[in-house]
Amino acid sequence: MESLNVKGLNSNQIKLIAIIAMTIDHVTWLLYPGCQRIWWVMLLHVIGRLTAPIMWFFIAEGFHYTRNVKRYILRLFIFAVISHFAYDFAGGISFIPNGFFNMTSVMWSLAWSVVLMVIFTTDRLPQWSKILLVVLICFITFPSDWSTVAAMCPVYLYLNRGDFKKQSVTMLIWVAIYAAVYFVFMDKVYGIIQMFALLSLPILRNYNGERGNWKGMKWFFYVYYPAHLFVIGFIRVMMGNGSIFP
Repeated sequence: MESLNVKGLNSNQIKLIAIIAMTIDHVTWLLYPGCQRIWWVMLLHVIGRLTAPIMWFFIAEGFHYTRNVKRYILRLFIFAVISHFAYDFAGGISFIPNGFFNMTSVMWSLAWSVVLMVIFTTDRLPQWSKILLVVLICFITFPSDWSTVAAMCPVYLYLNRGDFKKQSVTMLIWVAIYAAVYFVFMDKVYGIIQMFALLSLPILRNYNGERGNWKGMKWFFYVYYPAHLFVIGFIRVMMGNGSIFP
C-alpha cells in the first residue's frame, strides 16, 4: 500500500478506490439482486457509483499520456471483448445481446470513447463524417453498462482537461442524462442512486497528476476487472442462481 501524498492522491491510489468501490457494488448485486429497497444495500450501491466516473477520467488521462494511440485502442478492445464474457457470466446474461440495456460491460463504451477522442481531435475528417461516426458509435455503445454516456463523457473530460470546473459540469450533465434514462425506463430508485456518481468529484479534485510508484496498476486493473467478474459468476452458479452458460 502506497503512503498518502499530502499534496493529493496519485492515479494508483484513486484507481484503488475505484476497484474497492466496484467490488463492493458487484458483490452486493450478487447477494442482493434487483436493487432491493434496504437502506444499507442502497448505501453499498451508492459507494459503487464512485467507480465509473473515475474510469472515465483516467481513460481521458490515458489518451493524453499514451505514446501509441493505436496500441491503446487495441488493448482496450481486447480488454472489452474479454470483459464482455466476464460481465455477462457474472450477471447470468446471454453472451449474445438480446436487449437494449446492460448487455455488455462498460469497457465496450470506454474502448469506443478513445476512438471518439481521435475523431474529435483529428483534422483529417470532414465535419459531416465526424457527425456520422459519432452517431454510429453512440448507437453501437448504447447497450453497454453506462450506455453511450461512458463513451461520450470521457471525450469531454479530455477536451476540458486542465479545467476541473468544466470537467465537473461535464460529469454532472452526462450522469444526469443516464440517471434520467434509468429513472424513466428501468428503475426509479436506482436512477436516483446513479446521481451519487458525482461523489467521485471530490476524489478526482485531489488528483495530483502523478502515477505513483507502482507501475503495475494499469495491468492489475486489466486483469482484475474481468477476473473478479468471472469469480462472481462462478459463485452465482454455485448458489444455484442460473447456469454456467446463460
